Amino acid sequence: MAEKKFTKEHEWIEKSDQIIIIGITEFAQDQLGDIVSIELPQVASSFKQNDVMAIIDSVKASSDIYCPIDGEIIEINEKLLEHPELINQSPYNEGWIVKIKPNNTEQIDSLLSKEQYDELVGQSKE
Repeated sequence: MAEKKFTKEHEWIEKSDQIIIIGITEFAQDQLGDIVSIELPQVASSFKQNDVMAIIDSVKASSDIYCPIDGEIIEINEKLLEHPELINQSPYNEGWIVKIKPNNTEQIDSLLSKEQYDELVGQSKE
Protein backbone atom coordinates (compact mmCIF):
# COMPACT_ATOMS: atom_id res chain seq x y z
CA MET A 1 0.00 0.00 0.00
CA ALA A 2 1.30 3.42 -0.93
CA GLU A 3 2.22 5.89 1.75
CA LYS A 4 -0.32 8.64 2.34
CA LYS A 5 0.71 12.28 2.62
CA PHE A 6 -1.39 14.98 4.29
CA THR A 7 -2.10 18.71 4.11
CA LYS A 8 -2.62 21.25 6.88
CA GLU A 9 -6.16 21.65 5.48
CA HIS A 10 -6.88 17.98 6.31
CA GLU A 11 -6.74 16.41 2.86
CA TRP A 12 -4.82 13.21 2.18
CA ILE A 13 -3.23 11.93 -1.01
CA GLU A 14 -2.03 8.54 -2.08
CA LYS A 15 0.10 7.99 -5.18
CA SER A 16 -0.87 4.99 -7.27
CA ASP A 17 1.32 4.65 -10.38
CA GLN A 18 0.99 8.04 -12.09
CA ILE A 19 -2.34 8.83 -10.43
CA ILE A 20 -3.00 10.71 -7.19
CA ILE A 21 -6.06 9.76 -5.11
CA ILE A 22 -7.37 12.55 -2.85
CA GLY A 23 -9.74 12.54 0.11
CA ILE A 24 -10.26 14.14 3.50
CA THR A 25 -8.87 12.80 6.75
CA GLU A 26 -10.60 10.98 9.58
CA PHE A 27 -10.06 14.09 11.71
CA ALA A 28 -11.72 16.33 9.08
CA GLN A 29 -14.81 14.15 8.70
CA ASP A 30 -15.10 13.93 12.48
CA GLN A 31 -14.96 17.72 12.81
CA LEU A 32 -17.56 18.16 10.06
CA GLY A 33 -20.03 15.71 11.54
CA ASP A 34 -22.57 13.97 9.31
CA ILE A 35 -21.88 14.85 5.68
CA VAL A 36 -25.08 15.50 3.73
CA SER A 37 -23.79 16.46 0.26
CA ILE A 38 -20.70 17.13 -1.80
CA GLU A 39 -20.10 19.31 -4.84
CA LEU A 40 -17.51 17.60 -7.04
CA PRO A 41 -15.42 19.11 -9.85
CA GLN A 42 -15.83 18.20 -13.52
CA VAL A 43 -13.58 15.51 -14.98
CA ALA A 44 -10.83 17.15 -17.08
CA SER A 45 -10.85 20.27 -14.85
CA SER A 46 -7.38 21.51 -13.96
CA PHE A 47 -6.43 22.85 -10.55
CA LYS A 48 -3.38 24.47 -9.03
CA GLN A 49 -2.11 23.58 -5.57
CA ASN A 50 -4.44 25.04 -2.90
CA ASP A 51 -7.28 25.80 -5.35
CA VAL A 52 -10.76 24.90 -4.06
CA MET A 53 -11.79 21.80 -6.01
CA ALA A 54 -14.83 20.52 -4.08
CA ILE A 55 -17.25 21.61 -1.36
CA ILE A 56 -18.59 19.35 1.39
CA ASP A 57 -21.78 20.24 3.25
CA SER A 58 -22.35 18.71 6.65
CA VAL A 59 -24.84 19.20 9.44
CA LYS A 60 -22.31 21.56 11.08
CA ALA A 61 -20.77 23.53 8.21
CA SER A 62 -19.84 23.88 4.58
CA SER A 63 -16.18 23.17 3.96
CA ASP A 64 -13.91 23.78 0.97
CA ILE A 65 -11.69 20.93 -0.19
CA TYR A 66 -8.36 22.13 -1.56
CA CYS A 67 -6.29 20.48 -4.28
CA PRO A 68 -3.03 19.37 -2.61
CA ILE A 69 -0.98 19.54 -5.84
CA ASP A 70 -1.30 20.85 -9.40
CA GLY A 71 -3.16 18.44 -11.64
CA GLU A 72 -6.07 17.48 -13.85
CA ILE A 73 -9.12 15.61 -12.56
CA ILE A 74 -9.34 12.24 -14.27
CA GLU A 75 -12.02 10.63 -12.11
CA ILE A 76 -14.51 11.66 -9.46
CA ASN A 77 -16.08 9.35 -6.88
CA GLU A 78 -19.62 9.46 -8.24
CA LYS A 79 -20.85 7.22 -5.39
CA LEU A 80 -20.48 10.25 -3.11
CA LEU A 81 -23.22 12.14 -4.98
CA GLU A 82 -25.79 9.56 -3.82
CA HIS A 83 -23.97 8.46 -0.66
CA PRO A 84 -21.93 11.34 0.81
CA GLU A 85 -21.92 9.49 4.14
CA LEU A 86 -19.19 7.24 2.69
CA ILE A 87 -16.78 10.04 3.56
CA ASN A 88 -17.78 9.66 7.23
CA GLN A 89 -17.79 5.88 7.15
CA SER A 90 -14.60 5.26 5.16
CA PRO A 91 -12.59 8.47 4.56
CA TYR A 92 -9.43 6.61 3.45
CA ASN A 93 -11.08 3.99 1.21
CA GLU A 94 -14.65 4.15 -0.13
CA GLY A 95 -14.85 7.87 0.68
CA TRP A 96 -12.06 9.07 -1.64
CA ILE A 97 -13.09 12.22 -3.51
CA VAL A 98 -11.14 12.58 -6.77
CA LYS A 99 -8.27 11.10 -8.74
CA ILE A 100 -5.91 13.46 -10.51
CA LYS A 101 -3.08 13.25 -12.99
CA PRO A 102 -0.39 15.38 -11.31
CA ASN A 103 1.45 18.13 -13.19
CA ASN A 104 4.22 18.44 -10.62
CA THR A 105 4.96 15.40 -8.45
CA GLU A 106 7.70 17.34 -6.63
CA GLN A 107 4.89 19.14 -4.75
CA ILE A 108 4.19 15.85 -2.96
CA ASP A 109 7.46 16.29 -1.07
CA SER A 110 6.14 19.47 0.57
CA LEU A 111 3.16 17.63 2.10
CA LEU A 112 3.07 16.24 5.63
CA SER A 113 3.95 12.70 6.68
CA LYS A 114 1.46 10.80 8.85
CA GLU A 115 3.57 11.61 11.92
CA GLN A 116 3.67 15.33 11.08
CA TYR A 117 -0.08 15.37 10.44
CA ASP A 118 -0.85 13.52 13.68
CA GLU A 119 1.23 16.11 15.53
CA LEU A 120 -0.66 18.95 13.81
CA VAL A 121 -4.03 17.42 14.68
CA GLY A 122 -2.92 16.86 18.26
CA GLN A 123 -2.08 20.56 18.53
CA SER A 124 -5.33 21.72 16.94
CA LYS A 125 -7.41 19.67 19.40
CA GLU A 126 -6.07 21.64 22.37
